[in-house]
Order: sequence, then structure tokens, then C-alpha cells
Amino acid sequence: MDDILFGNEDRFSLAFYLVAEKKEKMRRKLNFFGLMGLLYVSAPSDPKRGSYLCSLLIAVSLICSVYFVGSAFFGKQYKERLTAWGVIEATQTSDICKDHCRPSGSEALPQGIVTEKSNYKMRPLWGSSLKDDNPQPSMSLLAIAVGIKQKAIVNQIVKKFPLSDFVVMLFHYDGVVDEWRGLSWSDSAIHVSAVNQTKWWFAKRFLHPDIVAEYNYIFLWDEDLGVENFNPRRYLSIVKDEGLEVSQPALDPSKSTVHHQITARVRNSIVHRQIFKFRGNTRCYGNSTSPPCTGWVEMMAPVFSKAAWQCTWYMIQNDLIHAWGLDRKLGYCAQGDWTKNVGVVDAEYIVHLGLSTLGVFNGSEALLSKSKEVDKRPEVRTQSSVEMNIFHERWEAGIKEDRCWVDPYQLIANQTRH
Repeated sequence: MDDILFGNEDRFSLAFYLVAEKKEKMRRKLNFFGLMGLLYVSAPSDPKRGSYLCSLLIAVSLICSVYFVGSAFFGKQYKERLTAWGVIEATQTSDICKDHCRPSGSEALPQGIVTEKSNYKMRPLWGSSLKDDNPQPSMSLLAIAVGIKQKAIVNQIVKKFPLSDFVVMLFHYDGVVDEWRGLSWSDSAIHVSAVNQTKWWFAKRFLHPDIVAEYNYIFLWDEDLGVENFNPRRYLSIVKDEGLEVSQPALDPSKSTVHHQITARVRNSIVHRQIFKFRGNTRCYGNSTSPPCTGWVEMMAPVFSKAAWQCTWYMIQNDLIHAWGLDRKLGYCAQGDWTKNVGVVDAEYIVHLGLSTLGVFNGSEALLSKSKEVDKRPEVRTQSSVEMNIFHERWEAGIKEDRCWVDPYQLIANQTRH
């Protein structure tokens, strides 16, 4: 193949040769026939000299014939090489394009125009929006499901997160948006409104991994959190130092509604990853490897790394909006050993007020007096339990259907026992 494959310089040389060779053939043909004519016209009457010239004419004819045949053969060979090069080049290009991975749906577009990811950075309607002299620094995202009744609490939360480091996104589950406009940070926030939906419904639809790919951490929080003892910058510093992919700030046990012991703050501690519990139905020992003994955070204030969120997003079910049961599976998204990569940060802690807000009103009823409110919280709780059972059933069914899947929980448990 070495005599067929050659580079761009050889291509141009061959092309030049073919053109020059064609002109040279024409010139030599004309010279040949001119010489023949000259010999014929100048042939003397002497028989001996005529015989000599005739022999010379035959010899010249044979030489020229050999030359023309050789030129045609070699010219054809070079043409075949050039043609073969084009075929091979096309084949190689086809192979490269075949292996080139393109996002689904972009196959009809030139690769250079495809933009796979996005973000929530706002752009001006006019001015030099294309030239960014101050590129956006590494940022994180704070997304909160909010209702207007918790406006004061949410305001305190957002003010803790400096806008230079965080993008703020509000999910308005009561449909009320305009009444937030008076807050100093409101115009810098992203507002999304859908009546009577949970933060998991919003997250599945508006926090796709390709959209939030530029953000290092995703805070997906409820609105009923006290943040007096919480500093987001220090929190992320601890998370990075400890290598936590999924985390949450600890809860102040004296002021919070605590559902699982592992979320309660441990004094004089920076981070804890497991608990010890020797009583009750669920007991936790030093060798426990599964939630809620380790690898566990609750769902009111989780914080995800970029990689962990990408995995979690795929695990959120499109039709199960309460996400009960998801907390027990978050360890699978911890990018490794969840007994190490999932933890509760004690040094930066919050208060969980435990306000039940979903189901208390519907849409514009948020603005009505309390006497006219419709309380559907019992129905919401029942639906949450139903969805948790459905999620567990789907998980078990998914395991049976996927023959290639190996449960890393079992691997870690076996290593621990050995």
C-alpha cells in the first residue's frame, strides 16, 4: 500500500505531472510527424542512401512507438494511483466519520455548529453580549421550591448565597411570581412556575445534566430551612476537602424536625458518614454498609456534585413526583464507595422547620384567607407512600431485567465481612 498512499504534496505533483505529460506528448507527436515529413521530403534519389534513410525511418518509428506506449502505460499507472488515493481517502474519511460520536438528532448538522450544553446565564438584549471579557467563574446552583407564604424564609436563605458564586433558581409551586420582584436579588434569579408541583417534578424537567453541566454543585433545597449557622462557601470547601459527592448540612437537633438520626448534628465534628444505633427495628453497627446507617442524606437539603447529579437525574422517575425512596438509592450515584463519598456536614448546619406546605392550597388560593384554605396534606402523604412502593417495585424489576448490572452495595458488604 505504500506505493499507493501518499500525501498532499504528492497529489499536487501527480496532478502537475499529468497535465505536463499530456502537453509533452502532443509536442513530441508533432515533432515526430514533422521529422517524418522532413525525411520524406529530403530523401535523395540515390537508392543506397534511400535504403539507409528508410532503415533510419523504421528505427525512429519503432523507438517512438515504444516511447508512446510506455508513456501511456506509466501515465495510466499514475492515474490509477491518483484514483486509488481518492478512494482510500474517501474510505478513511468515512471510517473516521463513522466512529465520530454525535449527539442524537445532530447528525444533519456540521459538527462545529453543535452546542451540546447550556447554562442559566442571562444575556443582554443589546450591547456586546458575544464578547465576554469577564468569563463566568466556577459557580454552583441553588434551586428551591417556594411558595409566597415562605417569602421571608426564602429571602434569608438566598441572601446567604453570594450571587458571584451561585445562580439562584426558584420553583414557584403556587403560581405566584410577581410578588417576589421587590427582593433585591429577584431579577438575578431564574423563576419557573407550575402550580402544585414538587421540587422533584421541577428538577426532572428543568435541571437536565446538559443544562447544569457548568455548575460544580447543585443545592436542591426545600423552603423551610433556617440558615443562621450556615455559610455556603465554607460548606463547599469542606465538601471538596472531604471528597463528598452527595451531602447535606447537619440539622440542629434542638430546633429541627429530625426524621433520621444520621442527619442530626454531631458536636465538635466536621463531617460524619455513619451512625451507631443499637435499639429499635433498624440497628447500625461499625460494619453496617447500607442506609440509613451510612450512605444516607435526607431529601430536604441535599447537595450534589456535578457527576452525582447527572446520575441522580436519571434515577428520578418522570411520573413519581414526591421522590420518596430515592434517598435510599442516592449512594449509587456517589461515584464510588458511598460509605466514604456520602456524608453529613456538622460544621455548617441548618434548622429544618418541618413546614408541610404542599397540598394546603391550590394556585390562587394561596392569597385567600386561612379560613378558605383547603388542606390536602393527608392525601399528599398517602400519595408519597404509594409512589415510594412503586419506586421500589421498579428498582427490583430493573435489577431482574438488567443481567449485566452488579450491585456495588453487595460488593462493599462482602468486602466488609471478609
